Amino acid sequence: MNIRSLAFRTDLALHRLAGAEVEDRGDHLVVRTPQNPGYRWGNFHLLAGPPARDEVDDVLARYDADFPDSAHRTFGVDGTDSQRDRLEPLLARGLRFDGATVMTATSVHPPPRPNSEATYRRLASDEDWTQKVEVSIVVDDGEDDPVAHREYAVRRAAAERSLCESGHAAWWGAFVDDRLATTMGLVDAGDGLARYQNVETHPDHRGRGLAGTLVHRVASYGFDEMAARTLVMVADPDYLAIRIYRSVGFADTETQTQLEQRDRRS
Repeated sequence: MNIRSLAFRTDLALHRLAGAEVEDRGDHLVVRTPQNPGYRWGNFHLLAGPPARDEVDDVLARYDADFPDSAHRTFGVDGTDSQRDRLEPLLARGLRFDGATVMTATSVHPPPRPNSEATYRRLASDEDWTQKVEVSIVVDDGEDDPVAHREYAVRRAAAERSLCESGHAAWWGAFVDDRLATTMGLVDAGDGLARYQNVETHPDHRGRGLAGTLVHRVASYGFDEMAARTLVMVADPDYLAIRIYRSVGFADTETQTQLEQRDRRS
């Protein structure tokens, strides 16, 4: 399957680096992450395009057969524009539409109000990664199952650390008084592309310019150390952080289409 979406191209590169299995079935891909079965966007189908109304039953049945023990359903839909209007048959079956903004940059500049008080560096020690897990849990507060959410955060951090230790990625942090306040990763996706991952700022440290300053520092690392030509960021178009990315030089390029059903049994 020829992937048009820059977001899904880099997603798939990252999944493969992290040990996911990707099976090409012609009109869709099956992505599995056996080591983290609760990772919704590590266990999904990527469709070549929106299915016709009379194909929806087959699309859902295929997913359920591939992931019989999963409570969720997750689908990506290849393309570069929002495809919501063509996805109504799937939305009517309980899936939720998410159209994320794909942003790219071939150069960057400092944010309007850089923060010079924090320390910016790569995560290195066990303590750094433990703090990274705690920031992730606080940022995603509100998950229905706190125990499962912590397990997911621990497994995700372990996979991210493995990518760093194998030389495929770097995870950075902004530290305030030796406590991790903002964190993000940058992964070498090949072909001159580097993809930002999981930009997270602890709620107690928002609005201080940390994220913008760190995005700029990490971008410089990507260009200088990873030899990236294009940086890719996927952002929520309705969340204020998107303005931070634009403020350092990222531009809106595509829309990534995703569909999710948290509990397919309901």
